[in-house]
Amino acid sequence: MSEALLLSLIQKLVISYRKGNSSLKQNSEYFRKQFEKMMEEMREIVDIVRDKKLEEGRSLNFLVSDLVDMTDDAIKFFDEDMIRYNLGDYESMMSIHSWMGEIKKQMLKLGDDESNIRSSEYVEDAVDVVGLDEDVEMLLRKKILDGARYRKDVFIKGMDGIGKTTLAREIYNHPTVIERFKRRAWVSNSTNHFTIKELLIKLIQQLKDPENLHTSSLLENMDNRSLRDMLRQHLQWKRYLIVLDDLPKQMHLSSFLEALPREYTGSRLLLTSHATHVNIKVSEENVYKMEPLDAKKSWQLFMKAINKLTGDHKFPKSLEPMGKQMLRKCGGLPLAIKEVGKQLAEKKVSGQSKWEQLLESVDFGSTLKLLEPFYHKLDPKLRSCFLSMAFFKENTTLRKEKLKQIWNVVGAAQEYESGSHLDGLIDESVIDVQDKSTQYRMNVVLHMLSIQRAEEEFDFEILRNNGNNQPCESPRHHRVIICSRDKFNYSTDQDKLLVSLFFHGGGYFDASPSYWKSFEQLKILDLEDFGLKFLPDSIGTLMELRYLGLRNNYIKELPESLGCLKKLEILDIVKNFMVEVPDIIWELHSLRHLYMSNLICWKPFKIDTLENLETLTYVSVDNWTCRLSGFEKLFCLWKLGIEELDGNSDVRKLFASLVVFKRLNHLILKGYRFRSMPCLDDLRILHRLEKLKLDGLLARLPTNLPQSLKSLTLVNSCLDEDPMPLLGKLPKLEYLKLRNAYTGQQMVILHDTFPRLEVLCMEELWNLRNVQCGKDAKYRLRKLEIHDCPYLDTLSEVIWSFRSMKEMKMVTTKSIAAKMKNSDSISKIAMVNINP
Repeated sequence: MSEALLLSLIQKLVISYRKGNSSLKQNSEYFRKQFEKMMEEMREIVDIVRDKKLEEGRSLNFLVSDLVDMTDDAIKFFDEDMIRYNLGDYESMMSIHSWMGEIKKQMLKLGDDESNIRSSEYVEDAVDVVGLDEDVEMLLRKKILDGARYRKDVFIKGMDGIGKTTLAREIYNHPTVIERFKRRAWVSNSTNHFTIKELLIKLIQQLKDPENLHTSSLLENMDNRSLRDMLRQHLQWKRYLIVLDDLPKQMHLSSFLEALPREYTGSRLLLTSHATHVNIKVSEENVYKMEPLDAKKSWQLFMKAINKLTGDHKFPKSLEPMGKQMLRKCGGLPLAIKEVGKQLAEKKVSGQSKWEQLLESVDFGSTLKLLEPFYHKLDPKLRSCFLSMAFFKENTTLRKEKLKQIWNVVGAAQEYESGSHLDGLIDESVIDVQDKSTQYRMNVVLHMLSIQRAEEEFDFEILRNNGNNQPCESPRHHRVIICSRDKFNYSTDQDKLLVSLFFHGGGYFDASPSYWKSFEQLKILDLEDFGLKFLPDSIGTLMELRYLGLRNNYIKELPESLGCLKKLEILDIVKNFMVEVPDIIWELHSLRHLYMSNLICWKPFKIDTLENLETLTYVSVDNWTCRLSGFEKLFCLWKLGIEELDGNSDVRKLFASLVVFKRLNHLILKGYRFRSMPCLDDLRILHRLEKLKLDGLLARLPTNLPQSLKSLTLVNSCLDEDPMPLLGKLPKLEYLKLRNAYTGQQMVILHDTFPRLEVLCMEELWNLRNVQCGKDAKYRLRKLEIHDCPYLDTLSEVIWSFRSMKEMKMVTTKSIAAKMKNSDSISKIAMVNINP
């Protein structure tokens, strides 16, 4: 029966596609590709049902019901009368195809173990609830009980184990919520074969009217459309709260959402997930991202878990510092903290020495086992990027450019339809943004998981230079070597297939030239922050090398053999003070990204020979202006950093030379030590510039900055005059950062300025006491960050002017922090983080 029904669905899709495609030739190629993808999935599903000879049962029937839904939605997309309306609805088509693929995977599992149930239903446990009072109060006041009469969709987001379900339960069971919402329902993804039909049935069973009882068998025999109609009838003109806990992000929910009334009853849909859902358009202000616990709350949760399980064997007070040090490895993740507490408590030890031994031998294996489903839920196209995070040190802030470059070289950055891989990892709660989407950090427990999975799936290994471990028996492609101050022990038996090599640790190793010659296929060599003093001449034997990271070391000279690296694309030698660079570097014609600073070069720079260069930071202004011909060859250059500017620098000549770069988008200008930079009025001729950073003393701001600027950063400018009236005239400015940029006490933001500004960061404005904003102004600011402005205590009045602000971060004095937390002005802001 199922096979016949599936074949009829295929026939319906074919007929619908032919009608729709013949009526509109525009974008017919797109329709053809989408149709072919669906046909491929459907035929493979028919083959699965036929080959596995699946018996007609509950799981199969539920999956087929979802396919009927998918087909009906796809037919709407191809329908002759609707095709123009749906032409731009690409996300819905991607969602349909994605859920078809998920149904196919679930059908492959059918029959293998029907009793295998993966429960994610939450079991209430008092030990889980620590430090959620502020979160609960904020969500209730701003999202759930805020008085909005239309149905509001609220999204609790974060990595697995961070407490999303716990927080949602606190909301769901809150007395005020129980009183306000007479219809409540909670549905979790509790089986290996979770479907939209199962979701509908669970909701109907919980939301049913007392006089309208429905047996499970009756509901299971209904199709999805009938179930949706019944659900709508139960909810019509009722105030309801529905919690969808950890539903698959691929689940196609468009039709389901249409069954939830949006009438003015004040209903709420609360979702928890590690990633946003393509069908649920939740506005940014209604997304609540859960953060890891801080050190204080982590310790409270740990002690709560320990005391609950140990009884009379209390944790010694004297070992508290050691225990807190151990907890750092939990990264503020409640799941990890409870697992560690459980592990220690089960030993039932007494005495300080035994507790100390346990703390030193904590095993995170059980925690990582609990987090494995998080890895398997990731978009498959992001998993290689996740695994490659194992290359880096734990709890390290990583630069955007470096991540993308490493991924590209190792082939981790495959085609990804939903934006960049970085955006994907952020959306899936794998990494957190640290600074303006240019720096990222990964939770330490997730980092452990990335190492574990990389060792199993990514041909990855970690070697410690202590003589206690040996390379894996099978050849590896990726390796991290953690060095100590001891003699460098190494083997060259399995180096020929190695693609990437990362050094962490002490900075001392005395490998012979033969060591480097063994890496015949090496593409990535990263020694950043290693403390390296000498780069051997045999480095030139790495003929396949594409990435060489030498940032933040003590290297005084680069060897001449560097010129042999003809395939090198990225060279990073920043923060090696006064490093001598051979003239041979200008022969590396494959270079695309060159990072350097404070160089000694005995011959004139030949930058114009690097025709593939996209990024160049930093070049001294003298080295740049001494060679002003041939720059037209650098047609790929989009980011440039110029340093050592002072009052004697000929910036007019400098800016005139930059006009030839048609793709130049990002410019950084750095002053020379404590000298004031020259007048920069001629910047106005760079009318294509979108990002500008000025780092150094300025007597005054340029009178006419490029009108194309979208991002502006002023660092150590120490301006006497308020910069805001002039900066506010930039018509496209979206991001503004001021760090030690202004020495005055008052700042004025006029009512008709900053028409597009969305992010404002103010740091180290030590004298600033007052910020005034224009009355009745319509600022678009959505994020405000304040750090180290110790006298700025009048922000409460300012915030009322920023009516669209969704996020605020502030690090200030204790008195100002207390004042701000008690202010009514922050009540409308979705995300507030104020710390003394």
